[in-house]
Amino acid sequence: MKTLQETRYSKLAPKVVKALNTRGFEAHYFEDTASAAEKIISLIPKNHTVSWGGSKTLADMGVFERLAKDGYSLLDRDKAASPEERQDIMRRGLLCDTFLSGTNAISEDGWLVNIDGNGNRVAALIYGPKQVIIAAGMNKVVKTYDDAFKRARTVAAPLNTQRFASLKTPCNENGTCADCSSPETICSQFVSTRFCKPAGRIKVILIGKDLGL
Repeated sequence: MKTLQETRYSKLAPKVVKALNTRGFEAHYFEDTASAAEKIISLIPKNHTVSWGGSKTLADMGVFERLAKDGYSLLDRDKAASPEERQDIMRRGLLCDTFLSGTNAISEDGWLVNIDGNGNRVAALIYGPKQVIIAAGMNKVVKTYDDAFKRARTVAAPLNTQRFASLKTPCNENGTCADCSSPETICSQFVSTRFCKPAGRIKVILIGKDLGL
C-alpha cells in the first residue's frame, strides 16, 4: 500500500514530467526503483561507454553493479589506483557516450539545480557526453526555482558532506550551511538548467520514493 507521501508523488509527477518535457528534457516517472532501473538500462546502447558523477540514488538502485554485470564499458573513477589516474578517468568521462547522475533539486516547473565541488558532474550535464541520464527521487522536487536553489544549498550540500568524515567544512562539522570559503567546500559550482539542448539529450527518470540526498 502506498504511503500518503507516495500517493502525493504519483499525483504531482505528471505535472513535473510535462514541465520537463516542455523544456526539452525527456522525462519519465516510475513508482518503484526496479522499474526505474530497468528504464535507465534500456536507454543505454550496449556499445556506449558509460561514466557517472557521485550519485547515492543510482548507487542505491544498483545501476552501477548492473552495468558492470551486463558488460558495459565503464569509466569508474573509484577503480583508479592513484589520484592522478582518478583525475584522468574523470576527464575522460566528460566525453563518454552516456553520463549518469543524480540532481540536487528540481522545481515543479522543470528547472534542474545542481551544486558541485570539483565541477565534473555539472560539466558533463552541460556539454560533452552524447546523453545524460538523471535519476531522482520525488523528494528532490520542490515548488519553485528559488526553493530548488535553497534545497541544493541548505539541504543537499550539508547532507553530502556527511559522506566524507575528513572533510573540513562548517556544514560537515555543524550540519548547516555557513556560506564558507573553505578550500574543501563542495559548493564551488552552481548550475541551473532551464532548457535541454539538443532536445532529449538529458533524460530525467523520476521515482516516486524518497531517494538520495
